[in-house]
Amino acid sequence: MAKEAKQEFVQHITPRNENFSQWYTDVVTQAELMDYTPVRGCMAMKPYGNRIWELIHEHLDAMFKETGHENVSMPMLIPESLLLKEAEHVEGFAPEVAWVTQGGVEPLQERLAVRPTSETIFCTMFAKWVHSWRDLPMKYNQWCSVMRWEKTTRPFLRTAEFWWQEGHTVHATPEESEEETQLMLNVYKTFCENKLAIPVYAGRKSDKEKFAGAQATYSVEAMMQDGKALQAGTSHNFGTNFSVPFNIQYLSKDGRLEYCHETSWGCSTRLIGAIIMTHGDERGLKLPPAIAPFQTVVLPIAAHKGGVIEKCTEVVEALRSDGIRVKFDDRDNVSPGWKFNEWELKGVPLRLEIGPKDIEKGQVTAVRRDTFEKTTLPLDDQLPAAVNKMLGDIQENMFRIALAFREAHTKDVSGMDELKSQVDGGYARAMWCGDRACEDRIKEETGATSRNMPFDQTPIGDKCVCCGKKADRVMYFAKAY
Repeated sequence: MAKEAKQEFVQHITPRNENFSQWYTDVVTQAELMDYTPVRGCMAMKPYGNRIWELIHEHLDAMFKETGHENVSMPMLIPESLLLKEAEHVEGFAPEVAWVTQGGVEPLQERLAVRPTSETIFCTMFAKWVHSWRDLPMKYNQWCSVMRWEKTTRPFLRTAEFWWQEGHTVHATPEESEEETQLMLNVYKTFCENKLAIPVYAGRKSDKEKFAGAQATYSVEAMMQDGKALQAGTSHNFGTNFSVPFNIQYLSKDGRLEYCHETSWGCSTRLIGAIIMTHGDERGLKLPPAIAPFQTVVLPIAAHKGGVIEKCTEVVEALRSDGIRVKFDDRDNVSPGWKFNEWELKGVPLRLEIGPKDIEKGQVTAVRRDTFEKTTLPLDDQLPAAVNKMLGDIQENMFRIALAFREAHTKDVSGMDELKSQVDGGYARAMWCGDRACEDRIKEETGATSRNMPFDQTPIGDKCVCCGKKADRVMYFAKAY
């Protein structure tokens, strides 16, 4: 009964089962993650939302550096002539490009694209920087914003301007570029599962769904609580598709000029949307401790009583000294109940309450955001260790819950009727013949798209889910954001 009462406490968040889309918008705005700006599709990230992105940035950047990558910065304006060098690439992005046509009061002789992605400018620079085999590999990454003039926008999930990282590397051989592509895909998978507590399916995209200009595209696909897919990261093997038109060559050990093999990989602020829709509830956000701006909030109870604020201060300092991100909410203009509500809305993983009775008993009251379980912890030198352990338990439990949900909403299907029913609330795993006509028909009749082909291609049948012809590929299908 207590949990049901808690669920009714917040009246301004639309229940998920009534309108999932409105629930998402309510959480994004009420948790103060972002706000709308005068330009359609462009958002302002508020401090709390920006801090989540900073933590994503910090964790991923460390992983990139561990795998031998260096950060660079490229300009945001790209001459039109560069985009036109790779035909498939420009065709894929042309409808979404924003153009600069005037500088000051003078018309520009050549239009400049506000970068929708940076392959072409990286290729231009690689052509200048790569000379011999000794220069390879070059493994670079940049953190920036890009612009794509989307027709339909939604905060974090699909905005005209969004923040991301984009890795770009050049290698001597196709084997090295494929190894890099797979390496970075695994980095995204590890990050999503270990830091965001989001299980993902990793695999190869179909030719229809691959990145414009890529030889092969791989993705990690997450499942949201409405059963829809969200692409959480992509890794592309370009082969020589860009190095040939951009003339990126190196002198090999035996003195021959060879074209480089390239990769590109990226993820964006849509990961914040993934966190919300994977873990959130009617209380609001539910943040994994690894990327929560505040892992713990300390709340004084009966703060006017002697010794309460002082003891809370001691606890905050001890937790902070142990590396725990902690918020001390000592506001005196709102009630403890108001504070409980606000920090649950903002998804803080663990709440510590300290009042006169707690101090007398030598304990603190701990409330978990993932389960609402209330317990006590000893108020002594071991408190930081106990809090860290509880945060670790919360992180693992959130992953287990998300994984159980995904497994319960993924089903093997063998025909179109089954597929259509399954993608209304989950992933369908099916055999596919590889024909684009079947992909197109599936999308037209069910609204689902192919997500990726898992690396484990153990057959679950021998006939295409769409046309019934012989099939040897396993594919995940789902409706998607």
